[in-house]
Amino acid sequence: MSIQIGAIDLNLLLVLHTVLTERSVVRASERLHVTPSAISNSLARLRALLGDPLVTRKGRGIVPTPRALALAPAIGRGLREMELALHEVPFEPLRCKQTFTLAIADAGQLTWVPRIAALMRKELPNARLSVVGIDSLVSLGDLGSGQVDLHLGVAGQGAGLHFEPLLTERTVLVARRGHPVLGKRQSARALGGLRHVRVEMVPGKGFGDAVGAAYARAGIPREVVMTVPTFTAAAAVVAATDLVATLPESLVHEHGARLTVHPVDAPHPSHSVRISMCWHERTHADPAARFFRELVRRGVLAA
Repeated sequence: MSIQIGAIDLNLLLVLHTVLTERSVVRASERLHVTPSAISNSLARLRALLGDPLVTRKGRGIVPTPRALALAPAIGRGLREMELALHEVPFEPLRCKQTFTLAIADAGQLTWVPRIAALMRKELPNARLSVVGIDSLVSLGDLGSGQVDLHLGVAGQGAGLHFEPLLTERTVLVARRGHPVLGKRQSARALGGLRHVRVEMVPGKGFGDAVGAAYARAGIPREVVMTVPTFTAAAAVVAATDLVATLPESLVHEHGARLTVHPVDAPHPSHSVRISMCWHERTHADPAARFFRELVRRGVLAA
């Protein structure tokens, strides 16, 4: 007799397992906190499905049929494996071998990822870290795709998303070493005469130009003559030309000298970005993901 597992209420197998273990309908009912008649009804349903009596009465106890004895070990193993699978094992960071995928813009890759990596070497030494850019986050289907565990940047919107604001990142206008605008305070008029490199990490996705909007609100012209996908590419162009660019303050503070770009002293429009840690509902309660989020939080906020 061929029976599809989908046709069986798995609770019936638990009832049979308990009856065979206790060798008594009454004791099985007490263990499962149901009435003896409920146990009998479940056995009747299972008999009909399997075409076998399964158990027969003998005095106050029961005697399993050969079919029931043959089923008992498999049912027992299956129930034990399900219990183990459902039991939440305490998370052990030092034994974790999971790969965590973090989406972050290139500025954060230079500024924050080294600190995150250092913490992982100490606290998650056997885990792996995969870092992807914001363009990859979008192409992979965002956090809901299951390909990315955590995003550091501007908080996204959508069903099932969680976010935690971490800090506010100011932006800085920079120019190359030796640029004529460096060394003295520039006027708004002089600022309006500069030519800019704009960073657009995901072209064509309609994310807008927040820096350009800030200039427009201030009534200062901003001529964009070049667009690049990363902040580091913008810094490299600025270092080699008379163009200027608006970069995250943390990047300029920690790496500006190495990138040979310097802040411009001018009344450029104030602009800042709220940096948040974002994740999906699918990992919200996962112990490993929670530990990773806490580690990332400390890495970003470290002085």
